[in-house]
Amino acid sequence: MSGALLTNFAGVPFKNPVIAASGTFGFGRQFEKIYDLSEIGGLCTKGLTLEPRPGNTGERLWETPAGLLNSIGLENPGVDAFIENEWPHLADIDTVTIPNVGGSDLESYVEAVSRFNDLPVKLIELNISCPNVKCGGMAFGMDPEQAYAVTKAVVDESAHPVMAKLTPNAPDLVAVAKACEEAGAAGLSLINTVQGMAVDIDRRRIVFDNVYAGLSGPAVKPIALRMVHQVVHAVKIPVMALGGIADWRDALEFIMIGAQCVQVGTMNFVDTTVLPDIAEGLETYCVQHGLSNIDEVRGIL
Repeated sequence: MSGALLTNFAGVPFKNPVIAASGTFGFGRQFEKIYDLSEIGGLCTKGLTLEPRPGNTGERLWETPAGLLNSIGLENPGVDAFIENEWPHLADIDTVTIPNVGGSDLESYVEAVSRFNDLPVKLIELNISCPNVKCGGMAFGMDPEQAYAVTKAVVDESAHPVMAKLTPNAPDLVAVAKACEEAGAAGLSLINTVQGMAVDIDRRRIVFDNVYAGLSGPAVKPIALRMVHQVVHAVKIPVMALGGIADWRDALEFIMIGAQCVQVGTMNFVDTTVLPDIAEGLETYCVQHGLSNIDEVRGIL
């Protein structure tokens, strides 16, 4: 690719602004059998916690019109196992690997993030927005004061820039975004899934053991666009946008309203080459419109 898609996010250079969203890409191993991961700008790892987690019981995925409900529950091998078994492989790939870190309380967030301090990580995504765990997660992202407290504690501990991932379910998302900025976050990513539920009329039961689950996919894109637009105009730090992006046109919409990068999640299950296809589509757009860099249309709306 040419330099038309070169993007800087909080001082971190990306070859293009197309990133795999956490929770939909694992640690990349399945997808690298399909295409060269160096074709994409970066990848956010599956959510990592200090201790291994088995995830939620019962049904975990449920399709909806133009969307997908999930109740995974942050199933993961734990930070230490990731660092031992996955990081060396990811570090050899010519793309930006962004560890996504969650926790159940402030101390576990801080300790988990500290494990990355001696590694050449370029950016950490702080997950304060997962709707599918019984404690921690989204609770920290619902309230500006709690969001400030956990973000500041992590920023103070981390040797790397921290990007806070926000929930659309917060009563005042802009206030949460400002709190994270004030706490020292280098950037923000939004939106995480929208809380929803499903009923199985054949079995006459609520589908998920946790009752509520997270909705993603094209159905949430208009909500994500509105929220990204609001946050971009309220903070000075850069924003990675996600929520319902299915093709390069969707990605360009978010860039035009001011997103520095985009993350693509659910569509990886539908089209396994969607990420490099989006990057190629954005580059073609730049060539066809005579743009030397995608920055020329970023934030024009």
